[in-house]
Amino acid sequence: MRIVKHIPNTITSTNLLCGVLGVICTLKGSLDTAFILMLAAAVCDFCDGLAARLLKAYSELGKQLDSLADMVSFGVLPSLMMYSLMVQAQGDSWICYVPLLIAVFSALRLAKFNIDERQSESFIGLATPACAIICGSFAYYVCNDPTSTLASWAATRYFIPFASVTLCTLLVSEIPMFSMKFKKGGSGSQNRIRLYFLAASAVAIILAVILKLNWSIIPLGVFIAYILLNFFAALFKLKF
Repeated sequence: MRIVKHIPNTITSTNLLCGVLGVICTLKGSLDTAFILMLAAAVCDFCDGLAARLLKAYSELGKQLDSLADMVSFGVLPSLMMYSLMVQAQGDSWICYVPLLIAVFSALRLAKFNIDERQSESFIGLATPACAIICGSFAYYVCNDPTSTLASWAATRYFIPFASVTLCTLLVSEIPMFSMKFKKGGSGSQNRIRLYFLAASAVAIILAVILKLNWSIIPLGVFIAYILLNFFAALFKLKF
């Protein structure tokens, strides 16, 4: 078998390794490092599909490996990060375990994606990497700016559990959400909305730099905006 056929799976395995290391960092209390590893896993998750398309190295093994890696990096890791924030604020209380539902619903989301033929061009429900980055960027921001408004929200008893349940609902919802992957032959309207969203994200990054905000607010704001955009599009029956 040609070596190039193993390249996508190697990248996927790196995604998994980053997720495992992120879990270890979370258990040690290093949520900021865990988020960096989550972002590295997200880059690998994007690149393995890109490599598979460029090298024409698709395989059923690669598909299943990708889901297993995503379960760790974007299911287990974010749920533990949110759990860790809860424990820091509330101690060992039953409500601290609510964020662990993110891991359960991420598994359901990934299983659903693998058998749902409607999701070849776009998503139905929130993708696990988007959910994970929202959790990870929130945790990073709170850890690095403990006097911020977000940190005060995180310290309350119900904010993180409510946010976790909301994300769980979005993961298995039927809300159409556009993919950020540009595909050759894709419709003009789909590619335009991707370009508009990327342009708006670039503006947000520039504003954050000018205002000297903590950089983790950028992915947090971008993905919340992504959810709201898709939610209102579904509400008013707009098609991208």
